[in-house]
Amino acid sequence: MKEDRPAPGTLFLVGTPIGNMGDLSPRAKETLESVSRIAAEDTRRTGLLLARIGVRAPMLSFHAHNEAKRIPELLAMLARGESVAVVSDAGNPGISDPAERLVRVAVERGFAVVPVPGPSAFVAALVASGLPSGSFVFEGYLPNRAGARRDALRALRSERRTILLHESPKRVAALLEDVRETLGDRRVVLAREITKKFEEFARGTAGELLARLRERAPKGEFVVVVEGAPPGEPLEDEKVLEIVREELAAGRTLRDAVRAAARIARWKEQEVYRIVRGEER
Repeated sequence: MKEDRPAPGTLFLVGTPIGNMGDLSPRAKETLESVSRIAAEDTRRTGLLLARIGVRAPMLSFHAHNEAKRIPELLAMLARGESVAVVSDAGNPGISDPAERLVRVAVERGFAVVPVPGPSAFVAALVASGLPSGSFVFEGYLPNRAGARRDALRALRSERRTILLHESPKRVAALLEDVRETLGDRRVVLAREITKKFEEFARGTAGELLARLRERAPKGEFVVVVEGAPPGEPLEDEKVLEIVREELAAGRTLRDAVRAAARIARWKEQEVYRIVRGEER
């Protein structure tokens, strides 16, 4: 019997393994043993985890399709003094999932929120990538639609930090093609099956990795680590005009296209307007 029990009305965010069961921390196990309720993204999957570590606890599902109903229910449990642990299928809850919204409201209501950290696929991919890890930006999954995905990448064109993305095996080749077209043939690392038996890191330029994927069908979920933009010199007039044209072709207004070009080229907006007007004459 455990001596320490969670404080009443506490919300725990418990990190779970992303592949290797040995990565479940003793603290995570203790927390799952002691809480009143576990809110799980997939109760069947979490049930297998709990059975494996010998934990029995009441569960309820909490995912993107029932969050509108579940968040008020979970807040009511906390208000009654119950302790609740939130877990995702793998990794840390609260990143690109409904736990983010639950935490925001719980904090607003004055409930204690306690993280119990665990493995993170994108952090593991970053530190093992060989690309700069001191400063990075995590973008998660980009839009499925090709046009929207390229727009999202264009917005990252001047980003000097290392860029971290998630992608499915069905779309990873299309993502690499878009990276090459919008960001240039930068260095990229594809990380898959992290912490699992067939863990793999593939390194090369976007074009080189694209060629490899065409030879062998990709499997498993990917973390895509993309080199940030090089410092370089300010862009020449024609390159700046090319950016403006691309932004206009993507449906941007002239004002927004000029702003985007100025940001990427590190020019003042007036200077961009100057060469745009010169082209119009």
